[in-house]
Amino acid sequence: MTLKMTQDQRLTWLVEAFKADSGEYRNLETPRSPEGRRSVLRSLMNIRMPAPLPPEALAVQDAYLTGRALEKGIVEMKDIPVIRDGISLWQGDITRLAVDAIVNAANSQMLGCFVPMHSCIDNCIHTFAGVQLRAECHRQMNRLREQYGPDYEQPTAAPMLTDGYNLPAKKVVHIVGPIVERALTPGLEVNLADCYTNTLDLCRENGLRSVAFCCISTGVFRFPGKRAAEIAVATVTDWLKSHPGAMDRVIFNVFKDEDKGYYAELLTAGI
Repeated sequence: MTLKMTQDQRLTWLVEAFKADSGEYRNLETPRSPEGRRSVLRSLMNIRMPAPLPPEALAVQDAYLTGRALEKGIVEMKDIPVIRDGISLWQGDITRLAVDAIVNAANSQMLGCFVPMHSCIDNCIHTFAGVQLRAECHRQMNRLREQYGPDYEQPTAAPMLTDGYNLPAKKVVHIVGPIVERALTPGLEVNLADCYTNTLDLCRENGLRSVAFCCISTGVFRFPGKRAAEIAVATVTDWLKSHPGAMDRVIFNVFKDEDKGYYAELLTAGI
């Protein structure tokens, strides 16, 4: 069935399936425009608790998200120039990158963002990976709670590895960055550096040779962007020097022009 459906038919089918699955929103009026239906589908995916989908719905979701990835345009490593020492800078949607792993700035619950249509990277990655991603994070957190107790939350700088599902990236590394409550402290700077070091260590342990880092902690966690970029570049550069040949490429993925400027200045300094 899914092979014979157009993308628009898949979208309409999924909106109705997710409405029925939600219970609460089963009578929600379906927008006529594709943009409106995409917003409703994403919102319903965002608020959905981790649980299996019926096989038919999962197959249609996967076909639809695969099509969406092609529509947005998949970016290969060969499309991104190296600036220095196997390090690249790329501005855009991280869910377009066909690399071994992308890094998700997660929260301590590790289940993704439940706010409908929120613009954070956690929401974006979970949306375009599909509902399987939240379900896997839930399974991993349940295993950790069996080990450490029912109140367990993922600590800062402790990475969790999952499949990428419908993303072009093979894997996702979920990591909780430090939260700046009042003022930036040396301890918070160490925590941020650990996020990069521990992620690279995890990639090396799992044979992942290319990784795209988002700007960890610089959004709602309020880490100053310029200082975060300085820590990221210095930490990654030192790690690559200490582990020659361990990675083929490390990509700093940015969304804002401001962050692009910080990284570009740091990476081209001395060239």
